[in-house]
Amino acid sequence: MPTHELYAKDPGDSHWQVPASGAARFSWEYDDGRDRLLALYQKGKDKQWDGQRRIDWGLEVDPHDPLGTPDEAMTLYGTPYWAKLTDRDKGELRKHYASWQFSQFLHGEQGAMVCAARIVESVPDLDAKFYSATQTMDEARHAEIYGRFLHEKIGMLYPVNDNLQALLGDTLRDARWDMPYLGMQVLIEGLALAAFGMIRDTTDKPLPKQILAYIMQDEARHVAFGRMALRDYYSQLSDAELREREEFVIEGCYLMRDRLRGIEVLENFGIPRAEAERYSEQSEFLHLFRQLLFSRIVPCVKDIGLWGKRLQQAYVDMGVFEMGNSNLDLLMAQDEEIAERLDAERFAAEEKERVAEVTEAIEAGTES
Repeated sequence: MPTHELYAKDPGDSHWQVPASGAARFSWEYDDGRDRLLALYQKGKDKQWDGQRRIDWGLEVDPHDPLGTPDEAMTLYGTPYWAKLTDRDKGELRKHYASWQFSQFLHGEQGAMVCAARIVESVPDLDAKFYSATQTMDEARHAEIYGRFLHEKIGMLYPVNDNLQALLGDTLRDARWDMPYLGMQVLIEGLALAAFGMIRDTTDKPLPKQILAYIMQDEARHVAFGRMALRDYYSQLSDAELREREEFVIEGCYLMRDRLRGIEVLENFGIPRAEAERYSEQSEFLHLFRQLLFSRIVPCVKDIGLWGKRLQQAYVDMGVFEMGNSNLDLLMAQDEEIAERLDAERFAAEEKERVAEVTEAIEAGTES
């Protein structure tokens, strides 16, 4: 079925064109490169995987409870609207929320694919071009997987959120070669990683857990790439140039903070926008969720050298300043370990089943 027919709201034109500017840069130096970045490139090649094979698509998903979301985590919980909902209505609400959230993941991954391709084109160093090429393939795989999950398991999609689209547009329109790194690798990918991690660690549903764990394993490399490249480059910039980028980060963080509220879902259930916004602001779960979303962004911004007073004050105003002390390397290592452990558990269980089948066949043959 065409995707357009599965959208819960009319997405408008099926294509979005962003006028791009900036130079395509070639490098004729083929032997030199930063050891850290070349090692990450090698890891990117070694860790390529096929979403058709690594993920168990045979696992069933209840589209009306795809993530096992508890009542308390629903924005309408405790409101007059919640009391009027039937069990069927609540299941439909869960379906819409999961569709909306994973749709934003899908649109973000397509944006990441386009930004990675732009980095290949515009970054001056060949080692960075090499790694960005592997990331472009990673992001294509992620978009494929999220698209399949939405089509086959949930059966519904939502259009791209206005705030996400605005940040993607700002990132792609900027002619400076480092801006796709900053907008995508640091802001959009950082926020996505935190959102992926929260669902991965709380859902009891095996298919979305697999999808998120394996995609996060890739994303951990992507954020490491952005940190390396930008830390090296920003150490050479003037104070004025750094302040320009900090202003971009501030605006982007406010857009990202307002992105994951799901106002569109509540509007689809007949709740006026102003009321939907009020309920989202009052939701204790959503407030905590939005704070934790910055656990990957704030320490990364600080690490690459963007930590001026205005940026720090913006993080104080958002209530996420203390996130700057998070151990980003530890979080990334955990992402790798969780994916590897999930693989080990799955394949050990499959091997045990195969041994049992062989044993049963041998015993049946002996008895006959």
